[in-house]
Amino acid sequence: MQRLNEAAEVFSEVMATPDRAIPQDLLEKSHCIVIVPGLKKGAFVIGGEFGKGYATCRKQSGGWGAPAAVRIEGGSFGFQLGGSSSDVVMLVMNERGMRRLFSSKFTLGGDASVAAGPVGRTAKAATDVTLSAEILSWSRSRGLFAGVSLAGATLRQDVDENEYLYGKPLENRDILMTGMAAPRAAHKLLSSLNKYSARENKG
Repeated sequence: MQRLNEAAEVFSEVMATPDRAIPQDLLEKSHCIVIVPGLKKGAFVIGGEFGKGYATCRKQSGGWGAPAAVRIEGGSFGFQLGGSSSDVVMLVMNERGMRRLFSSKFTLGGDASVAAGPVGRTAKAATDVTLSAEILSWSRSRGLFAGVSLAGATLRQDVDENEYLYGKPLENRDILMTGMAAPRAAHKLLSSLNKYSARENKG
């Protein structure tokens, strides 16, 4: 599936440039990741859908589990980096944030605390904001990768996309909580994630 491959490419391209990447220590500590490739500026309206992507969480045995489809809607963060489209990456840093992904929808900055993430593979990330936030977020536009606040946006499950991917209308908790097998279409994305951040999950 094209969007799964695009998500894999976004993550690989971001991590391939160490001085502009997601800090490795944050990546290692994260419980889940959300990647939304190609948010379209022209589709941005209050309450309107403007991005689709995937969430995946770590498995108990290490590595990353089957992806669940998500949509980002609304919000007022705009496209601070300039440009007609942006790629968004979010790290879910604790169990509270992970449980948000199991719900049908939640508001960033409302139901779950969110903060702009620091940039640089070895960046000093232990600030009060990054230590307390449930979710850290970044955006990439025109090659520039930077932390971005997504407060006010809604993240919701995309059951229709899950049905297309898995052959039945699964809710995200059915995918993220059960340890089900990932579809073949997700191989490139999971391989990329495991390349840069595979580890034993310590809970």
